[in-house]
Amino acid sequence: MSSIANNFPIATFRCRLRRWAVHLPAFITVLVVVAMLAHGVIVQPAGYHDFADHSQLGGLPHAADVLSNLGFALVGLWGWVRLSAHWQHRQLRAGGAGYRLFLIGLMLTAVGSGYYHLAPDDFRLAWDRLPIALACAGLIAAVRGETVARFAVRSEAALLALFAVASVGWWHFTNGEGAGDLRPYLLLQLLPIVLIPLWQWLYGSDRRDRLYFGAALAVYVLAKVAELNDHAFLATNGLLTGHTLKHLLATLAAWLIVVRLIQRTRAGAEDSPPGRFSS
Repeated sequence: MSSIANNFPIATFRCRLRRWAVHLPAFITVLVVVAMLAHGVIVQPAGYHDFADHSQLGGLPHAADVLSNLGFALVGLWGWVRLSAHWQHRQLRAGGAGYRLFLIGLMLTAVGSGYYHLAPDDFRLAWDRLPIALACAGLIAAVRGETVARFAVRSEAALLALFAVASVGWWHFTNGEGAGDLRPYLLLQLLPIVLIPLWQWLYGSDRRDRLYFGAALAVYVLAKVAELNDHAFLATNGLLTGHTLKHLLATLAAWLIVVRLIQRTRAGAEDSPPGRFSS
């Protein structure tokens, strides 16, 4: 009897802690937005278009940076073909609209980024960033739909897609004399890295989801590190630039997510839908 009495305050504390924890994603989002507002305009670094890759292949300029985008098209198309008949599967239904947006963003990234790297400039960069923003928006909508909302969130996917377009449009139309504001676009890239593992932990997503998505996000962070060290990577190995490596790592990150989604469609009827709240 005394053991039950002693455990009761602990159980009550855990219950209250869990109730407070579900507000953590919203709190973090607000905190990041406030921090960005306080920071002020975030502009593109000078010399952004000066990539280390100057390789040529049959007259194709910047061949490594251009051709390394093919992976996005292959992974996106593979995922679309394999999942197209399964969007009503109980393991995909809630996040389906977001995942479709993610796959579309992947395929368009191959086109937009390839087009940009042929002759890098600010105009072409907008077409590079737009599909990346759409892919990020799709992931946010998908994971939120299958964890927080636990039902299909087509309207949220549409709204986030509009925000993705607006984030790139805001940078493009404020880009007088290189002073374009990247904050909305950077916000859309940062939030999935923070919110997706948090949502999956808070709402008890399948361990395999947390593993694959967590690995994908970690690889994507490494891709961003490689991007920031474009010339340094080439100077170190003499073959591969940091930006080309970024494309390859980002493709690997997308592949991990698509692999996990395909695995879900093979799940037996006894498997619980993703995002089952763990109490």
